[in-house]
Amino acid sequence: MKQRNRTVHLDGVLAVLLLGVFAACVLAVLLAGADGYQRLTQRDQEAYAQRTAAQYLATRVRQADTAAGMTVEPFGPDGPDALLLYEEIEGTTYVTRVYCYDGYLRELFSAADAQLLPADGEKVLEMQKLTLSSDGQGISARITDPQGNETALYWTLRSAEEAVEE
Repeated sequence: MKQRNRTVHLDGVLAVLLLGVFAACVLAVLLAGADGYQRLTQRDQEAYAQRTAAQYLATRVRQADTAAGMTVEPFGPDGPDALLLYEEIEGTTYVTRVYCYDGYLRELFSAADAQLLPADGEKVLEMQKLTLSSDGQGISARITDPQGNETALYWTLRSAEEAVEE
């Protein structure tokens, strides 16, 4: 009779051990999945920030792509690079400035002769740095997102082709 108790006791220990191994395996799979999900989410957020900034700038350039519709200049004497988009409304010239200041891509719409500061612009997206230049045929931009990833862009201007043909 004592042998029978011993086998029942070993069966119980084996069942608890098997349950423990199963629980450890489930926990390992869950932790691996959570880590993978976290990495994918972070990668997607970084890609979103880069794509959104690039698409925003591309849209603004395409909207203003007319002869004498845009220039690249510093915002103020020591200010950041700015994309200046000009438009005329009821005989008055207005300018939209797109630039990076204080950790954000910003936009500022005003009369062309208004004296404003870079801090006056509306925050659009988080951005570490924006470098702009124009060669007459197109505009190049170098975007640095908040994580420090850099993206280089170049837009060929259709209005530059019109100016050459005229």
